[in-house]
Amino acid sequence: MLGQVEKYTDLVIQYGAEYGIKIVGSLLIFLIGKWVAGKIVTLSKKGMEKANVDQTLISFAANAIYVAFIVVVVVAAISHLGVETTSFVAVFGAAGLAIGLALKDTLSNVGAAVLIIFFKPFKVGDFIEASGVMGTVKAMNLFSTTLTTADNRAIIIPNGTLIAGNIINYTGNETRRIDMVFDIDYKDDLKLSKEVIMKVLLSHPKVLQEPAPLVAVGALAQSSVQLYARPWVPVEAYWEVKFEITEAVKLEFDKHHISIPFPQMDLHVRKGEL
Repeated sequence: MLGQVEKYTDLVIQYGAEYGIKIVGSLLIFLIGKWVAGKIVTLSKKGMEKANVDQTLISFAANAIYVAFIVVVVVAAISHLGVETTSFVAVFGAAGLAIGLALKDTLSNVGAAVLIIFFKPFKVGDFIEASGVMGTVKAMNLFSTTLTTADNRAIIIPNGTLIAGNIINYTGNETRRIDMVFDIDYKDDLKLSKEVIMKVLLSHPKVLQEPAPLVAVGALAQSSVQLYARPWVPVEAYWEVKFEITEAVKLEFDKHHISIPFPQMDLHVRKGEL
């Protein structure tokens, strides 16, 4: 009995001495590798921040780098134990393929996010029109973009759907043109009406002098002469200027007795022969 105990004790000591060092070495590989991965990720973040890389891309790249390093460290630690890692690599590859096929739509959104980050068709705070909706870009992540509409609704659009169609960025440039139409009666003084509108445009402090505003006859409609006004303004003042100019033109028209006609029809009645 005592001999068997000594036998098993010797086996434990033997295997403990043989594998204990390997286990300790594997743990050291994992811990040191994890620490190195963290340092590399931190240095990568600082480098990208100095290069003014978009924060979303920084987060995505940092996570990808960290996961890749951890996978390498885990495989190295397992390999140090003497375990054949070829089968693990094959399993990881098969699992990655299966996950990729199952999450292909989700991964397409991630790919779309990377394209948005690199090509920058818009940024947070821009007012855009895409996928049939309009709103201010509130937030972006790797899977979706959130827009806030003018009436404060939140619209979440998958990134893959977002870049599948046209994207109109209304605030992508520093200036924007306001397209306005004012109708006057055919009997009104055309030149005076144009002068009144131009005076309103030039007197507004946020209407740019260059490019110069334009007032021109745009169309001869059925019930009115349409005057087109085209002032340029800073993009952030677009709606403010549009509303103020519309009101100011109406008040000036009233002062100068310039009418804004409503649709009308002349009806002629002919008496039939008796």
